[in-house]
Amino acid sequence: MNSRTRFSNEVSVETHLEYDTDDEAVVDEQPELRRSVDQEIQGKVDTNHPEARPEGMTLEGEERFQAREAEIRRTRQRWDRRQSSDREQRTRDVVTAQTRYAQGEPPEDPRAKLSQEQLAEVNNRAAQIAEDLDGRSRAGAAYRLAKKVAEGVDMLNAALLVKEELHASPGVPVPIDILEDVPRSTVTIEGTVTQLWDAASPAVCQVGLIEDDSGRTKFTSWVRSDPKIVQEGDHVQLHQVEKNWYEGRVSVAVTGWSRIEFPDRGRWWTE
Repeated sequence: MNSRTRFSNEVSVETHLEYDTDDEAVVDEQPELRRSVDQEIQGKVDTNHPEARPEGMTLEGEERFQAREAEIRRTRQRWDRRQSSDREQRTRDVVTAQTRYAQGEPPEDPRAKLSQEQLAEVNNRAAQIAEDLDGRSRAGAAYRLAKKVAEGVDMLNAALLVKEELHASPGVPVPIDILEDVPRSTVTIEGTVTQLWDAASPAVCQVGLIEDDSGRTKFTSWVRSDPKIVQEGDHVQLHQVEKNWYEGRVSVAVTGWSRIEFPDRGRWWTE
């Protein structure tokens, strides 16, 4: 009886172990929940359909829906919503009517009103003005000069007036003696550095005098502007320097917007 009892106990243990192993295998093989193809299609339709509502949408779909609604509210107030609307063309016509070419014809060239002798003299004086003012075109000077001559101004005074106008325009080197009369806060000057001295402030990079045929003035370049270093005797152009006044006298300052150029450097053909 005892031997049968031991045999039965051993069999029951093996059976129990096999049963536990089967249970573990069943747990590991549980199917993964996935959306069907029909559910995928229906989800895309619900998200992208214009009649859809935010409820049940993804965050991206909800943002797209709100943007569409905002666009509808913005354009709903347009008075002319027809597909054949000519609103753009009417707006273009209004803008064109406010320009100087409203009549559809370009302005008349004043040089056409001059005689052959006057036109030849205008071209000669315009070439001389363009040569004196580096950076200005001959055609622009001739147009201005012809306009004044056609208005009745004599040739000599017209040339002086045009030269003064071009002197006052940005980008053209201004004679130092008329800096006070230039109606701009920034100017361009050209001349020779005649003197440099030690700066009293560590914020100042260089300070000295620049001189041309008409006069001389003080210039200051600041460390924060990171300017080019000049030396006494250098022929330089100071572009877009700021005008300053000290004790009633005008001076210029090299700022971060300014530019220092050396016209004589690199001219190998003059050596």
